[in-house]
Amino acid sequence: MFRILADENLNQAIVRGLLRRDPSIDIVRVQDVGLSGADDPTILEWATRERRVLLTHDSSTVTRYAYERMRRGQPMAGVLQVPLRLSPGDVIEDVLMFLECTTEQEWTGRVRYLPL
Repeated sequence: MFRILADENLNQAIVRGLLRRDPSIDIVRVQDVGLSGADDPTILEWATRERRVLLTHDSSTVTRYAYERMRRGQPMAGVLQVPLRLSPGDVIEDVLMFLECTTEQEWTGRVRYLPL
């Protein structure tokens, strides 16, 4: 099971819903680890070092920095980009499926997008 870092901009109903559905999920928020207000490259570096997939609504800058890391040959734990238009319930279901059906290795160096 992969570990998750919830971006500062992520709808907190998603975090609460994931933990309500499965309290064993290993998820921390950017705010919980002292990265509030940090820039995207810093957050991606921390997520990679801690082997956590970044769950974010940010489709403009996080994904750009993630692709830049990959182009430079830098490691990256992975990013899951969640559009704001998706309901928290749909996001929770998709993330739970990813948790069940994928491994940490399958996320390394990848950017994935919801909906599936």
